[in-house]
Amino acid sequence: MGVFAGHGSRVRGVTISFGERFAASDQFDAIFREGMSLVERAAAYLDGPGRKEAKALAGPAAMLYASESMRLTTRLLELASWLMIRRSYKDGEITAEQLARKRERVRLTEPGRISHVKGFDTLPEGLQDLIKTSFALNDRIVRLDLAMQVRVDENETQAQAADEALGRPGLSSPVQAQVRRLERAFTSRPKLRAVPTGS
Repeated sequence: MGVFAGHGSRVRGVTISFGERFAASDQFDAIFREGMSLVERAAAYLDGPGRKEAKALAGPAAMLYASESMRLTTRLLELASWLMIRRSYKDGEITAEQLARKRERVRLTEPGRISHVKGFDTLPEGLQDLIKTSFALNDRIVRLDLAMQVRVDENETQAQAADEALGRPGLSSPVQAQVRRLERAFTSRPKLRAVPTGS
C-alpha cells in the first residue's frame, strides 16, 4: 500500500481558501476529537481485550492479527501526527514554514478497503471495528490533505533546531499520552502461538 507524503504542502506562495477556512473551523475541531478518540479506543483495546483475544488465536489467524494490529497502529499514529501538526498551526504554536516541514514527515497511507485484508472475518470483532473506523477516518484525512495547500511566507524564519522525532509536535496533553499508550500497547503485544504440526 502506497503513501502520500507532503502533497500540496510543498507548494510555496500558494493559498487555497478552503484549507485555511477548514483548519480554523469547528469542523476541524470535530475531526480532531474524533481522531484522538479513536487513538484512545485503539490503545485501550490493544492493551486490554485485544491482548486476551490474541492469545486465543493460532496459525494464520494469529499472524493476521499481528500484522493488522501493526498496520492499525501505524495508520493511527500517522493520522494523529497530521491532526496534531494541524492543531498546532491552528493554535499559533508553529509557523506555516514549520507546518510544511513537519507535514512532509507524515506518511499518510492510501485509502484502504476491507476487501484488501485477506481473512478479515477471522479477526476478533474489536479489531475489525477499529480497522473499519480507521479506514474511514484515513480516507477523510487524505482527501482533506489533498485539498489543503499551505502558504509559506519566504520571510518567515526557519524552524528552530530539528523538528521533533517523527515530525510530531511536542504537545504535552492527554492526547499525547494516548498516542504513547497506543505505541506501548502494540510493541508489548503477546507472542504468536506456534502452529501445531501433524504427528
